[in-house]
Amino acid sequence: MQSDQCSFLFKQIHDALEKRSNNLLRGRGLTSTQSTVLSYLDERPDKQATLKELEKYLKVAQSTTVGIVKRLEEKGFVETSVSPSDKRIKIAKITGMGTLCVIYSQQEFEDSERMLLTGFTTNEKKAFKSYLKRVLNNLQ
Repeated sequence: MQSDQCSFLFKQIHDALEKRSNNLLRGRGLTSTQSTVLSYLDERPDKQATLKELEKYLKVAQSTTVGIVKRLEEKGFVETSVSPSDKRIKIAKITGMGTLCVIYSQQEFEDSERMLLTGFTTNEKKAFKSYLKRVLNNLQ
């Protein structure tokens, strides 16, 4: 039965988490993918990344990355510039407003994680995360 297949369950879990995340972030004018970009930028020491680095991190096409960054820039969450050493390289840097969104988003993601793991013991949580990492490694 398809509903018992791991790939089907992963898809269902992903879709439910993304829907919840998008609903919670909508009030901030963000999608879960945009929030992921802001978190990535915020975690970097210089708070910036090239669009090529974002493309690799997100595992999406260049045009998709450009669109995501453009919308974030229009909302004032990132600023873009060209690299001083190579004018072909575009850089996205998180703004103060973007950093505030990351703080809000992190709380929402922590709430989702708690909800996701409700009813699991500490040992079960560790084992579950270990299994998920193993599954991911198997697919790479």
